[in-house]
Amino acid sequence: MGVYNRAPLEVDRGRGARLWATDGTEYLDCVQGISTNGLGHAHPVLVEAVKAQAEKLWHVSNIFRIPGQEELADALTEASFADVVFFTNSGTEAVECALKTARKYHAANGSPERIDIYGFDGAFHGRTYGAINAAANPSYTEGFGPKMQGFHQLKWGDHEALKAAIAEPNTAAIIVEPVQGEGGCRAMPDVCLRGLRELCDQHGVLIIFDEVQCGMGRSGKLWAHEWAGMAPDIMAVAKALGGGFPIGACLATTEAARGMTVGAHGSTFGGNPLAMAVGLAAFNAINTPEILGNVNEIAGYLKQQLHGLKERFPDVIEDVRGKGLLIGLKLKPNNREFMGWARDGQHLLIAGGGDNCVRMLPPLNLTLDEARDAVERLERTCEAARGKMAA
Repeated sequence: MGVYNRAPLEVDRGRGARLWATDGTEYLDCVQGISTNGLGHAHPVLVEAVKAQAEKLWHVSNIFRIPGQEELADALTEASFADVVFFTNSGTEAVECALKTARKYHAANGSPERIDIYGFDGAFHGRTYGAINAAANPSYTEGFGPKMQGFHQLKWGDHEALKAAIAEPNTAAIIVEPVQGEGGCRAMPDVCLRGLRELCDQHGVLIIFDEVQCGMGRSGKLWAHEWAGMAPDIMAVAKALGGGFPIGACLATTEAARGMTVGAHGSTFGGNPLAMAVGLAAFNAINTPEILGNVNEIAGYLKQQLHGLKERFPDVIEDVRGKGLLIGLKLKPNNREFMGWARDGQHLLIAGGGDNCVRMLPPLNLTLDEARDAVERLERTCEAARGKMAA
């Protein structure tokens, strides 16, 4: 189907932060499958995990116990607020499970009328029907029939509207990305996250965090919400959890998941042995002081250099945003054109985003030399952009 507006680049192979096209052109890849290849392309640990499991067992479905599933679930719960995990194939499926879990919680507590879920403008939670309604972006919901009942959108930063929504008797949950990805790399302040936790506790409302993009070390901590010293009730993760292999997970406390009893939810492929082997290898490789320390070191360098570019090119770069290695640049020129100038002129791959932003989403193990290379290519792109804008 003609649903993708693809870049004119035919990919062939990748290694680390580098990507090669079929014509042999080498690119510095700061997209990495949209924040998915947390360890870069073809990381040897992940390659070996796929090979070893592929020769053993691929799929049996969830009618049987899968030891790798239990092992990865244990690793995730030990490193998070959660007690239980449901495995999916993608981030949007993890979000879908989170939405169902929140509503089922209230039904199990004798309040089935509590179905209202509030999200924020600029949010992106995936492309399933529930996820697009939770984000309520008109460009994703138009043409797909009536809006689903019980989904509402709040304006980012409107504290009074948020307080009123939480106090509504039919409110079930608040869903938020601690650091927005596609919405323009806006990070919710730590004080706001702590305040959200207090308000929701007062009114019996659940918090769902969508850390599909900002989780798994991307922020400099394993989970982005850790910077605020608080935790959600339910969390969706994916992308870097599989290092490029399709995998997602919905994490929850025992209390929040009390309604998810036998038969309440399921998946044929979710948690299959092949995905679990790769997921466990990726999780163990990322959840280390070395990788998380590298994220903070490289992020610090990039933020400093990018603020310098903003000062030198105020006619090109309007703002530097984000957290860790989820970095956004709000631009003066059109972001899509800027991405093309970077790709075609400097062989630098960057991602698009809302609010006329471009995103830099390099692998978490990016080296300092590679970071310098990225900044130099970005600087030359800014120079080209200045020339094109003047012309």
